[in-house]
Amino acid sequence: MLIKALCDYYDILKEDGKVLPDGYSNVNVHFLVSLTPDGKIDEIINWQNTVKFESGKGKVKEKKVPRQIILPKRTEKTGIDYNIVEHRPLYIFGLNFDNDTFTPNDKTDKAKKSHSIFAEKNLQFIDGIDSPIVNAYRNFITNWLPEQETENPFLLALSKMYSNSYFAFCLSGRPDILLHEDSLLKEKWEKFLSETDLCLPEDSEVSQCAVTGNVEQIARIHNKISGLSGGLAMGNILVCFKNASENSYGKEQSYNSNISQSVMKKYTEVLNMLIKDKRHCTVLDDITVLHWAMSPNEKYDSFYSAFTSNQQMDSEQTEQMLKSLMTGAKNGNVTTDLTKLPDDIDPNVDFYIVGLKPNSSRISVKFIYRKRFGEILINIAQHQLDMQIIKNDFHPVELWQIKKELVSPKSKKQAVDPALLSKIYESVIYGTRYPEYLLSAMVKRVKTDSDTEKDRFIKINNVRAGVIKSCINRKLRFQGKKEELKLALDLENHNPAYLCGRLFAVLEKLQQDAANNSLNRTIKDSYFASASSKPAIIFPKLIKLAQNHLNKVEAKVYWNKQIGEIITKLESEFPNTLSLDEQGIFIIGYYQQYQSYFVKKENKQEEQ
Repeated sequence: MLIKALCDYYDILKEDGKVLPDGYSNVNVHFLVSLTPDGKIDEIINWQNTVKFESGKGKVKEKKVPRQIILPKRTEKTGIDYNIVEHRPLYIFGLNFDNDTFTPNDKTDKAKKSHSIFAEKNLQFIDGIDSPIVNAYRNFITNWLPEQETENPFLLALSKMYSNSYFAFCLSGRPDILLHEDSLLKEKWEKFLSETDLCLPEDSEVSQCAVTGNVEQIARIHNKISGLSGGLAMGNILVCFKNASENSYGKEQSYNSNISQSVMKKYTEVLNMLIKDKRHCTVLDDITVLHWAMSPNEKYDSFYSAFTSNQQMDSEQTEQMLKSLMTGAKNGNVTTDLTKLPDDIDPNVDFYIVGLKPNSSRISVKFIYRKRFGEILINIAQHQLDMQIIKNDFHPVELWQIKKELVSPKSKKQAVDPALLSKIYESVIYGTRYPEYLLSAMVKRVKTDSDTEKDRFIKINNVRAGVIKSCINRKLRFQGKKEELKLALDLENHNPAYLCGRLFAVLEKLQQDAANNSLNRTIKDSYFASASSKPAIIFPKLIKLAQNHLNKVEAKVYWNKQIGEIITKLESEFPNTLSLDEQGIFIIGYYQQYQSYFVKKENKQEEQ
């Protein structure tokens, strides 16, 4: 399913002119080597682009990023191998940078061998081409002697940047005349490609492709996928067979998969492109999440990103669409009317979401979802509304925020089970119930984590409360029952667990007022976990303590009324034990009651 979808997407992009033609690669280039007609270096130009970004403190800063260019297909073989129009410094210059000095010598003679194969193969390829930049390139290769260039001032100026940078070539004084754009060189490369495509390797197999069904050349080794979070620098492989136990019918390596060479090129090209494009790629913990619509229109991904991450809208049209879809958000409703989508957005187009995680040199597919784009938008909108906990204060909750709250702030291990993250993602995309473990894990975090002096609500914040609320409400919704929890403090909610949570918040606030907010610890630090599990045992003690606090406050009538109203609704009887769902309801009751003490006066009047 995944490889077929990627190939279909490749065909869509190719028709729209958005993918590289066969035989070419994208390369990030940092510097231009300016060559005189006789092949000497007269300048090395910093060719990087300057981009602005906002720092954590709100300041706008600038940084240099390499420029992406298209070069003849790069080699993906291990060991020493050349490229036509080379970009790697070790091959071009034949020098190592070590201890602030350049040297052609190393233990394995890698620099010498690399430069030697580069010079030999590139001279062979450009033989017969007559153009100013190619002639300068030929002279450079012929006259460059690494052992005589260890003190080259242009390389010394690069210093530590040398080893991690890539290079392109231009003509002296004419940075617009670039080697890789030379028409004669490109013409010869195209001819080379057409000739090599006609010659199959000696050990090639021809069989029926498992994806297209056509009889084609089968790929023995699949190209590597680069840029995955936690992946190898040299890239990882999606389809590979390494161990003999994985082989069948005497076939070796990827001949076992029966995927044709053309299909392999398509899916690897698209995967590498999606990973490099931030519009299509996000990172969730150690899972790289890719998403795309079966359309060349990038607006689909803009809309999707606007819901799943708190990004600035790409256009006014996107913002209007979101507002129309979120009609009734304040009351917890989501409209299913998609008629206000822009004319160039089809709600019925297929949309894919894929999670990839490197496993040694291989790639593990953690999840893959396919659904109509319009249905995904509605389900994500419902998820965001379910996660809201404060009325009139809508803030999208990103998946990484949920993941963060599943880990103790004191824990050194910040990873969350990828299977749980996959299930949460599935619940969001398909609009189904959240995994049961999500509620138990979040309730556990609230009960066991402790507050700090810096953050009063480490134990329970709006994200944790939102997750608990949404788990309980969505579970009841799918059971055909009335949702238990609302967006704000619900004075009409007579659920015993909710009332107990409210009462705990009242007693804690009373304690703080009695001490003029000078306490380092409150009853929450000592009794919250046990009160949310066994109210009948804990609350009599807390009410007895409250009598001492009442003697220290001026507004005795106010606090007595608050406590009395809740106890009356409880009919003066506390539950012996609370189930997991009831513990979650207790937490929401506590959170909403405690937050109500910090609502502005005008909002309080509105609530009343």
